[in-house]
Amino acid sequence: MLHDFDFMSDTTEETSTRFVTFITPSLKRFDLAVTTTNRFYGKKLVTDLQAGRTAIIGSDDLEEEGYLEHVFKLTEEEAEELNQFLQLVVGTVNFTD
Repeated sequence: MLHDFDFMSDTTEETSTRFVTFITPSLKRFDLAVTTTNRFYGKKLVTDLQAGRTAIIGSDDLEEEGYLEHVFKLTEEEAEELNQFLQLVVGTVNFTD
């Protein structure tokens, strides 16, 4: 049955996932899973467990205006509070070949 699929990639790796729940000063609750992997050039895989939305996020993405609002469907205030947390979690991006 799988013989009809044209796989572009199929790998397995060990990852680390941090589960964190917090409430912001504006009383917005976040339940996040932050996965560290060797993929995505050092960016983190961030999942909003309440909304079921996931994004690949690095420090460069946090600097992009409107990015968090768009991917997580947040208000500007909620996105700024999430950004403050993610600044502590997301490291620098490592571009390799």
